[in-house]
Amino acid sequence: MNNKVLIDNLRCIPDFPKKGINFRDVTTLYKSAECVQIMLNEMEELYKDKGITKIVGIESRGFVMASALAARLGCGIVLARKPGKLPATAIKESFSKEYGVDTIEMHIDSIDENDVVLIHDDLLATGGTAMAAYRLVQHFHPKKVYVNFIIEITDEGLHGRDLFKGIDLTTLVTL
Repeated sequence: MNNKVLIDNLRCIPDFPKKGINFRDVTTLYKSAECVQIMLNEMEELYKDKGITKIVGIESRGFVMASALAARLGCGIVLARKPGKLPATAIKESFSKEYGVDTIEMHIDSIDENDVVLIHDDLLATGGTAMAAYRLVQHFHPKKVYVNFIIEITDEGLHGRDLFKGIDLTTLVTL
């Protein structure tokens, strides 16, 4: 897809959060009405005929477009959150990150076997967080699971997509 408007509006912050990392700041896309419409239109086109019943938004930037797309597709939204943020009984999945181990959680009544689920986050880099969300979703045995990101980073030797072999994964921008 690699829409030029999206690429031109994406901010890159060198050496954040530590030296040697180029942080891709998706907030510059969110603040542009044109970019939001482009992203929504592209995602709606990708998923309008897939029968999506739930979109899992991954904390926290994944919540933004997951919510907007859920409104467009007429489906529910499920939050994948950091530990201790959900008020009801939750299941959790831990994963390794560049800086240690982290965990995400979802309510145990979020998804059922009749759902067709789209997992959405803003960025695919190493893929750890999204794969943890995928494993959480698999606990519910839904009919089908799709995975989507706004940005996929491959230009820094990152291969997050490799974790998702055999899984229907799309991105709007690949860098």
